[in-house]
Amino acid sequence: MLRLPSLHTTRHFYITMLPTLGELGSASPMGLADLIEHVDDHEGARELVAAVVLLDDLLQRESLLAGEIEEVEPAVLSEEEARGEAPLPDMLAPTTDRDQAVAIQTDLLWEKYFRYAHELGRSKRNRFLVHWVKFEVTLRNALATARARRLELDEAAYLVAPDLIDQNEDLSPVLSEWQAATTPLVGLRVVIRACWSWIDRNDAWFSFSVDELLAYAARVMLLQQWYRSAEREEVAA
Repeated sequence: MLRLPSLHTTRHFYITMLPTLGELGSASPMGLADLIEHVDDHEGARELVAAVVLLDDLLQRESLLAGEIEEVEPAVLSEEEARGEAPLPDMLAPTTDRDQAVAIQTDLLWEKYFRYAHELGRSKRNRFLVHWVKFEVTLRNALATARARRLELDEAAYLVAPDLIDQNEDLSPVLSEWQAATTPLVGLRVVIRACWSWIDRNDAWFSFSVDELLAYAARVMLLQQWYRSAEREEVAA
């Protein structure tokens, strides 16, 4: 009788076949698009991994449209979507009157993204994705609040998905280091290090679960963000 591999065995294969990652600041052994391709036929994992990686695509899109970078290398979005030359996927587009109201107050795209990823994590009962979204929202809103206070602006106008904030997350050391940064690039690296540290504290090491795949994807994303910050530093110099 033919015995099909169990889901655990399948996850074990996908994880053990991934190249080892170095510390933050080292070169990533694979790109995000390669990672998506690696799990392309993994039932239940691709959608979750893509939800994490989509954050990096949106960051690149934001930087391109702001004139901070000239090229994008999306892994989930198409090149046209990432360049703002084609509509974004439906889950990121405004669909209700509430969406339009949110758009007036804050950044609708990020509101839609975080709510999409959070709901996906909840529906799939994926602990890592749910908590990772909450941390990203908490960090983003903490930085936005600090920036608004410094500029004497309305803090509430810059909050994204405030109901997803983790009230137990103490980011005061990160905020202090970020506010003391001498350049925007130094500040960016403070943020990247904080995200890397959070993954260290929340990674499902050797569980061979989808959570471990998502933590791996988040780390690859941060390695690439660090690499791009180094490129920008060279250009600035």
